[in-house]
Amino acid sequence: MSKSTTVIESEKSKLFTVRFVISLLLVVAGIAWLVFYYTQARGNPLAFPPTKGSPKAVADLGDWNYAIGFGLLMLGLVVSAHPSTPLGRGRGVVVGMLACFLVGLLWICTFYVFSNDLSSIWIFNDLGQWNLVVGIAFMAVGFSFATKWE
Repeated sequence: MSKSTTVIESEKSKLFTVRFVISLLLVVAGIAWLVFYYTQARGNPLAFPPTKGSPKAVADLGDWNYAIGFGLLMLGLVVSAHPSTPLGRGRGVVVGMLACFLVGLLWICTFYVFSNDLSSIWIFNDLGQWNLVVGIAFMAVGFSFATKWE
């Protein structure tokens, strides 16, 4: 027995459904995690001697913090592709799809253009070659929107 994909009409007319609020919270939490880690918990590896970040529990995760932050961000975008959210129906699907494709493309192009000296670009300087994975992940999320396009 397959799961029903119909969306209740009252959900289609509402702007802030539960799923949309959850997706917004996930996106904001992902961005907040990335900003907090980069500005506070990471410390300053370029200082001499390198300074440790705090809180120690977050700083000890190291590069996994980027996986957590980008994971929350991507999960929030995927959740927002459901038809009960504004980005999951009508023109929102096209907007979400194209936005994810363009952000992914810009992420990869920025990485390639500045790959000789990434030290001045936040987050890019820590990720190194993993910037390609982030760009491709944005594009993959764009495909989750593309599957909803009618």
